Amino acid sequence: QVQLVESGGGLVQAGGSLRLSCAASGRTFSISAMGWFRQAPGKEREFVTAIRWSGANIYYTEPMKGRFTISKDNAANTVYLQMNSLKPEDTAVYYCAAATTYGGSSSRYYTGATYDCWGQGTQVTVSS
Repeated sequence: QVQLVESGGGLVQAGGSLRLSCAASGRTFSISAMGWFRQAPGKEREFVTAIRWSGANIYYTEPMKGRFTISKDNAANTVYLQMNSLKPEDTAVYYCAAATTYGGSSSRYYTGATYDCWGQGTQVTVSS
């Protein structure tokens, strides 16, 4: 099992930046990819971005591309989400997730069901 702990959330004004961190522990050797998802009040969970644990493949959705950047430090078992030019609509609980299965199409990394380990979430609030 992999344990995940997010940090770095908070309150920021529109146009500001935040950097989220997600530290993994436990069976980190089993990680194939790590992703960030978010869920706003009254809305479904939404994919933000993901990164393959080995190599450098990164997956984004178009609305996030250019403002959000995912990166990783394998030695520290940590993944980061740099969020710039934040908007009030970015307000949500942000979750880190780890996938521990391999194979299949890369499109599966956009889907929450692919990830079997989840962090507790960190609140990001963007004021207008």
